Amino acid sequence: MRKTNDKSLKEAIEQMLNVYKIKRKFEETSIVAVWPELVGKSVANRTKELYISNKKLFLRIESSVIKSELMMMRSQIIGKINDKAKEILVEEIIFL
Repeated sequence: MRKTNDKSLKEAIEQMLNVYKIKRKFEETSIVAVWPELVGKSVANRTKELYISNKKLFLRIESSVIKSELMMMRSQIIGKINDKAKEILVEEIIFL
């Protein structure tokens, strides 16, 4: 039986992430981990570099064809990422 001040493990972890100001970094790392799910395996396999900094997603894609397709789909990709994170994690995509 849970007491009223007891927290679930999920709640406790979220609180800890917020207290130590690492929630954003945790979310950014999570997005990198689910990149294949967000864009598909063929695109993920051609992604050579991927990181998030200051609400910008930095991508290095080895295929110019896929790179141009992703450029046209910028807003959809940003939407998928932010939906997955349940917050505004990315506002812009920068191709390296």
